[in-house]
Amino acid sequence: MTNTIQAVAFDAYGTLFDVHSVAETGERFFPGRGQALSQLWRTKQLEYTWLRSLMGRYENFSVVTQDSLAYACEALQFDCSPEQAAELMNAYRHLKPFPEVASALAALSGRRLVILSNGAPEMLAAVVATSGLQKHFAAVLSVDAVGVFKPDPRVYQLAVDSLGVAKQAIAFISSNGWDAAGAAAFGFRAYWINRAGAPVERLPGKPVVVIRDLAGLPALVCG
Repeated sequence: MTNTIQAVAFDAYGTLFDVHSVAETGERFFPGRGQALSQLWRTKQLEYTWLRSLMGRYENFSVVTQDSLAYACEALQFDCSPEQAAELMNAYRHLKPFPEVASALAALSGRRLVILSNGAPEMLAAVVATSGLQKHFAAVLSVDAVGVFKPDPRVYQLAVDSLGVAKQAIAFISSNGWDAAGAAAFGFRAYWINRAGAPVERLPGKPVVVIRDLAGLPALVCG
C-alpha cells in the first residue's frame, strides 16, 4: 500500500527538530539543570495545548511556549530574568534538526512534503529557515489557521486542503505517539518515529509503521 502515498506531512517539534536542544541555553543560565528545565518546559507546553483546546481558549504556540517556560522556571525555583527568558524563547527559533533529517527529506523529494505543526507561523518560519530545510517543503502549515491544537481533526484537515489529495494518500510523520494516534484516527497513514522507545498509546488510531528515526522512512514511503 505504500505506493499509494502521494504526499507526506511532517510534525515539526520532536520529529524534525530536537526540542531539547534548548537545554544547552538552559544549562548556561542554570548549570546542571538545563535538561530538567527543557523536560518540564516541554511537558507543560503540550499540556497547555490540550487544555486550551478543551477550554476553547486558543492562544498561539508562542504564547503557550512562553507561559509554559514561566511555569517551569517557577516550579524549578529558577530566578529567570526577562533577558534570559527572551533568549530561551529565541532558542525555539533555532532548534537543531535531528542528524538524519536532511538526507531523509532529500530522499523523499519525489513526493510533495509539508509541515503540519502546532507551532505559530513566525516560530515555524524561523526554525525552518535557520535549519536550511525550507527547500524541501511545499508548505508550512500552522494550527493558527484553525485556532485549535492537535489532535483536533480540523488540524489534520489543513494538510488535506493544502495538498489537494485524499487523506488516505497522505503519510503523516510524528515522533509524538498521541499525534500519530490522532492522525491515524483522522484517516492518515501514520508513521510514528518512536525515538524514546515508548509504548504505543492506548488511544483510537494506531500508526501503520513504528520506527526509531527518519533514516528508514524513505524506503517505507517510496517502496
